[in-house]
Amino acid sequence: MIDIAHLSKRHGGRTAVDDVSFIARPGRVTGFLGPNGAGKSSTLRILLGLDAPGGGTATIHGRRYRDLDHPLRTVGALLDGAGPVPERRAVDHLTWIARSNRIPRARVGAVLELVGLAEVAGQRVKRYSLGMGQRLGIAAALLGEPDVLVLDEPVNGLDPEGIRWVRQLLRDYAASGRTVLLSSHLMAETAGTADDLVVINRGRIAGRGSVAEVTAGHPSLEAAFFALTGERTAA
Repeated sequence: MIDIAHLSKRHGGRTAVDDVSFIARPGRVTGFLGPNGAGKSSTLRILLGLDAPGGGTATIHGRRYRDLDHPLRTVGALLDGAGPVPERRAVDHLTWIARSNRIPRARVGAVLELVGLAEVAGQRVKRYSLGMGQRLGIAAALLGEPDVLVLDEPVNGLDPEGIRWVRQLLRDYAASGRTVLLSSHLMAETAGTADDLVVINRGRIAGRGSVAEVTAGHPSLEAAFFALTGERTAA
């Protein structure tokens, strides 16, 4: 389980996260939505131990990321903009991660097969398309067979078949009793994937609950999102 409690963070004179609290539960996909600059990335970076909070806590199974005994076996993560060294081969990238976390070598081949990259595993990452790079990032997140997945824009660059594959992957992962936190800008895709939603705006929680609860009284998740955040649709 992911538990964010009264989290706060400032960057210089700007408040990035302001008293944010929510829970992502096992067996469910939790969608994390918000406009650019709303505080999603800051929240995820604190959760994954990349930034320190100004106040509050962000824990996984009741522990901070830095205190986990085997981090990659507990939580797998994909952050938007992060990636391997372009000159490195995909298989070497995953092998290095596996060795550093005492994950069996056989797991590398298994995740490459799972994400559809087995036949191009020997290619250097710089030759990969954006969608292939996303699949490699998902492979790295799955490498330790973690109980928790934290994915930031996982379908970025994927074609329709790839988007459908990610949707089913996340649904199956949650159905097995594990926790999925999904950050995305794609409203329709999130509505079709998530069980629960957390909407953040200007660093504060603007709405949370099941998909049905958040969208109640609105024709779509997109309409509910705009109502909660005060954003306007394009003319």
